[in-house]
Amino acid sequence: MSEFWSWFSGDLSTEARILSAVAPALLPILWFIGAMVGYAVHVKRAGPHIDAEVEDRQTSPLLGLSLRRAVDWSLQPFWRAVRATTLPPAALTTLSVFLAAGAGVAVAAGRFSLGGWIFLVAGVFDMLDGRLARATNTASARGAALDSVLDRMSDAALLVGLAWYYRGSWVLLATLVAIVSSHLVSYVRARGEGLGVSVRDGWLGRPERVVILGLTVALSPAIAALQEPLSAHPMHWLAVAGVLIVAVGATLTAAVRFIHLLARLDTRHLRGRSLGLGEGSAFRAGVAAAVATAVDAASVVALVAVLDAPAWLATLAGCGVGAVVNFSLGRSWAFDGSEGPRGPQARRYGVVWTGSSLLNAGGVGLLLLLPGLDYRVAWVIVRAVVFFGWNYQLQRDYVFAPADGVPHDA
Repeated sequence: MSEFWSWFSGDLSTEARILSAVAPALLPILWFIGAMVGYAVHVKRAGPHIDAEVEDRQTSPLLGLSLRRAVDWSLQPFWRAVRATTLPPAALTTLSVFLAAGAGVAVAAGRFSLGGWIFLVAGVFDMLDGRLARATNTASARGAALDSVLDRMSDAALLVGLAWYYRGSWVLLATLVAIVSSHLVSYVRARGEGLGVSVRDGWLGRPERVVILGLTVALSPAIAALQEPLSAHPMHWLAVAGVLIVAVGATLTAAVRFIHLLARLDTRHLRGRSLGLGEGSAFRAGVAAAVATAVDAASVVALVAVLDAPAWLATLAGCGVGAVVNFSLGRSWAFDGSEGPRGPQARRYGVVWTGSSLLNAGGVGLLLLLPGLDYRVAWVIVRAVVFFGWNYQLQRDYVFAPADGVPHDA
């Protein structure tokens, strides 16, 4: 009885911790191997498994179309069993949320293996609810809204549990980024669809996030038991890696979707100023900014290292030096503003530069309130955000905008 309770409470030996993480994986591994072999035979005899639900979904390097077809083919018996229960689709949606919430609680309590496997099971049920609704002709706007909202709750559940577990560590910041960026990926897609634009770009959609987080969290105790066998609160580095992958991947995916959404909505910029390598493109603006930033960075480092100037003041001075370089490159090459009058362009650039300087200096000053953060790291983070969110947009559409509003190379 005591041994059973130790498994339930998580008070396990090193061997038991490894076994608790790896043992649940044996069944999925055996199923996956059998599924791949069986599907290969099926393809050879009858061709690839084609299902509209699979074909319409977003693919990625992690979960390509062939793998999705194989997994869907192997899940057909389970799918038929679910249909045979005659459960309403909303029941599967609710069950998925309950399981995801349970996974979050388990992880918050330090039971990573239990939480990870429960989260993966929740992902399977979430994959089936919409399909069940369409297969039984019960799909409705109400059901779609319910599914969308509850999916966001499921997305957050495991990450909130991880945030609680890592609340005293730097991993908390990565977990918060993962929460925000994961929601942005879905929100940008939903907003695009509301505006009549399909946006499914990027590498880390919801299925990929579920697989990465579920597997890394579920298997992390096996590695933690070897690395930190005596720790009552191990770091679970494999789970940390999963969080970092999701945080970075979801942020990039949301950014790519957002950029593509804006490009598809703004036909004037689509004709030549935002995309590609020509005049007015983000590429040329980025090169011009990189050259100016190199001069800026050298100035900042020199002022801080040699003259011992405060980081925020050095940043402000560096912006001034880089501004001259950036304006010259922008006018002559990046945006080809040489046809416009230099004086008005310089005044407009001064407005943009003032805002950029204040944003950069203020951003660096605020980030340095965080203990242990190097000023160079803070500088890079702030500079990237200000470039894409402020400098490029205003230089393209305000400082060097053609008088007729039509791009030079359109």
